[in-house]
Amino acid sequence: MAIKDTPEEWTVTATTTPFTGNKTSVRTDEVVMPDGSRVTRDYQVHPGSVAVLALDDEGRVLVLRQYRHPVRHRLWEIPAGLLDVPGENPLHAAQRELYEEAHVKAEDWRVLTDVYTTPGGCDEAVRIFLARDLSEAEGERFEVSEEEADMELARVPLAELVRGVLAGELHNNCLVVGVLSLTAAQAGEGVDALRPAEAPWPARPFAS
Repeated sequence: MAIKDTPEEWTVTATTTPFTGNKTSVRTDEVVMPDGSRVTRDYQVHPGSVAVLALDDEGRVLVLRQYRHPVRHRLWEIPAGLLDVPGENPLHAAQRELYEEAHVKAEDWRVLTDVYTTPGGCDEAVRIFLARDLSEAEGERFEVSEEEADMELARVPLAELVRGVLAGELHNNCLVVGVLSLTAAQAGEGVDALRPAEAPWPARPFAS
């Protein structure tokens, strides 16, 4: 038996949107269960995100420290951002986020992994890229605001991030998934065996 996620959609008999925010909304669906009963399911509707594990020639990962109000923590993270435009090419979005948050560009891009962050309560899908062959971006730095105005930037050895994840010291999901996935790739077939940067993404289809 192949261990592989498969698409499936149960019948929805009614849908409402009790809340609509600037970037996300909350939806309530009435869903028909396999036994014919009906239940309601509330979940956050999310446009999707991209994240970038940027690895330099010294084996260090570019990380950012940012305040996250919902969890009341300042977290170390990898560059990430929303898919602002429906159907946006996720590679282009990732390149934009790396430039805006770190003023860095990369010549080599691969898909590291795709995840649903909290599938029990949100439809957010995230594509995490591996970016290598880094260099400083040209031109002026992107002007940041709000929480991003107070960000710290660092380059940390991959092994130190793995240690922090397993010690319960680092909690951002994209960072955790990214550094553990890269470690697994390096120990397995190597990063050159990863999917190409514009590999299909059924969760958020896009035009190349």
